[in-house]
Amino acid sequence: MYNRSTREQALALLAQGRSLNSVSKETGISRAAIRSWQNRIDPLPRIQQTPCARCGPAPEPPADKAAYSYLLGLYLGDGCISPSKAGHYLRIACADAWPGLIEACAAAVAAVNPSGRASRVQAVGCTSVVGYSRHWPCLFPQHGPGKKHERRIALEPWQQDLVDAHPWEFVRGLIHSDGSRITNWTTRTVGGEPKRYEYPRYFFTNVSDDIRRLHTDTLDGLGVPWTRSSHNISVARKASVALLDLHVGAKH
Repeated sequence: MYNRSTREQALALLAQGRSLNSVSKETGISRAAIRSWQNRIDPLPRIQQTPCARCGPAPEPPADKAAYSYLLGLYLGDGCISPSKAGHYLRIACADAWPGLIEACAAAVAAVNPSGRASRVQAVGCTSVVGYSRHWPCLFPQHGPGKKHERRIALEPWQQDLVDAHPWEFVRGLIHSDGSRITNWTTRTVGGEPKRYEYPRYFFTNVSDDIRRLHTDTLDGLGVPWTRSSHNISVARKASVALLDLHVGAKH
């Protein structure tokens, strides 16, 4: 879990005559780990797994920028990152009613995951698309303790650049996670007779003010009018729905 630079810094403190206990307290690294580095400073091969684009001396965006923008929307909607012993699990919950969404999600996780892998974990009524990597917090710095709507959610500048470059993918990820395309109806009196009219509408529902704002800011940049009611963001104008049908589409 620790790179060579961190290990060298800990050993440099030991070389100053410090005790294992004091170095451990200062760095937060266990004494056992520091002691083992005295015999082997390089990480074991299984820990030296594929680095991500964000970990190098000159961090770069992920290679598949469109897939990342889509996965970012999915993560902000229905995703979470959980730590494990030597890495992190990214999980995106997908309802089994939408097999096409599960496939699209798995493709995005595999495209962004430095290992190129994604798996599926079945539960009652849903499938979690899962990717394991040490690097998910690098790729999704919004990860943190507590629920998303109880803490501030903001994009890093490099993430905003990717969303600006691939806004429809981001909107599609948000709507595919916490949104829907529905058909509303109303009645009007025509020639003295009530007539039913149907019209499609897109919704995005999220209790986080910050995540809703990311959605509406992106819609604004695309020139898509929207309205808000409580935690719901609605797009209902005919031309705007046609745009979302072209670039987003209903879950399937």
